[in-house]
Amino acid sequence: MMKVTISSKDKYERGAVSLFVVVFAAMLITVVTVSFIRIMVRDQQQATAVDLSQSAYDSAQAGVEDAKRAFLRYETVCGDASLSAECTAAKKSLELPQSCNESLSGIVTPVDGEVKIQQTTGDSTLNLDQAYTCVKIFLQTPDYKGVLSKDESKLIPLKGVSGFDTISLNWFSQDDLKSGTNTVDAPQFSSGTPLLSNANWMISTAPNRPPVLRAQLIQFSSSGFTLSDFDGGYNASTVFLYPSTIGSTTSNVSLSSSRSTPSAPAPVHCDAILSSGGYACSVNIVLPDPVGGTAATRTAYLNLSSLYRGTNYQIKLSSGGVNVDFDSVEPEVDSTGRANDLFRRVSSRIETVQGTYPTAAVSVSGNLCKNFSVTDTVVGYNAGSDCTP
Repeated sequence: MMKVTISSKDKYERGAVSLFVVVFAAMLITVVTVSFIRIMVRDQQQATAVDLSQSAYDSAQAGVEDAKRAFLRYETVCGDASLSAECTAAKKSLELPQSCNESLSGIVTPVDGEVKIQQTTGDSTLNLDQAYTCVKIFLQTPDYKGVLSKDESKLIPLKGVSGFDTISLNWFSQDDLKSGTNTVDAPQFSSGTPLLSNANWMISTAPNRPPVLRAQLIQFSSSGFTLSDFDGGYNASTVFLYPSTIGSTTSNVSLSSSRSTPSAPAPVHCDAILSSGGYACSVNIVLPDPVGGTAATRTAYLNLSSLYRGTNYQIKLSSGGVNVDFDSVEPEVDSTGRANDLFRRVSSRIETVQGTYPTAAVSVSGNLCKNFSVTDTVVGYNAGSDCTP
């Protein structure tokens, strides 16, 4: 029989190995636990930041809504001759330079320089402390921006701070690109500017083809006008702006004699690549003086329509090559919102009440049939009559 003897040294060595295993296992578990805790804390901080950012944005939008109320009040009191004192006060609050929230005088009452949206609560998890801190309204803007849907029309008052003789019209921005590329698929017909069917215009091989714009000018002199003034081609003109990659980079269209020439579409140069923002198609529309007046006495409107597809657009005014700001047509609101210690700032354009006009009495996408008759007898009225378009 063999006898095995284990010394005390072997016992100590085996105990040290077990100790090292336990220590390293504990360290591994600790590292994993701490990592998970850090990830949880980071995710919670990100979620909190997102909530506060959205709340600050909502607060800034609340400031924009109050700015709309202030501007509506300005239009209302200045439209009533008996409220001249109120009009003067409202106009003064909108003139530059203006301090934060000065334009909201009579609409809200700031406390400690800000307007509270949501008060603090006892529950810290619900304590967003929302407010907007600074709202300013700018009546004069360097341009007019908008979005047109397919076949939609927009009537835009052309009201500048001074007289103007040219309209700069730009359309089709990066937001209009469909295929995810920067290539603009403007037509390149060898001759003419054919108005194709919608199916032949919006083809799969040219997904980024800009639309044709129809621009209709209506103007008159502030000194007065007669209805016959709109028959001569100077107070009422229409032009179809046809996108093209052929020609110079600067397109100019004159409306002075549009009634006396064939109503063919006017080709407008469009950039082939849209990689640095801005708009692909640009044209300068030179305006005639209104009948019996000058550019300084001009009251004008532009009816803009987008054919084949929708588009973003921009309008600028100028006189002799010098830009002229729009006046109270599309005011800009600069609003800063806060949620706790996080701030968001937004810039918005608002539509004026006086600048909102009906686009059509009847708008249809297909045929329209209407029977109209006048009679003074009951038997002359035929309620069951039909018409065929």
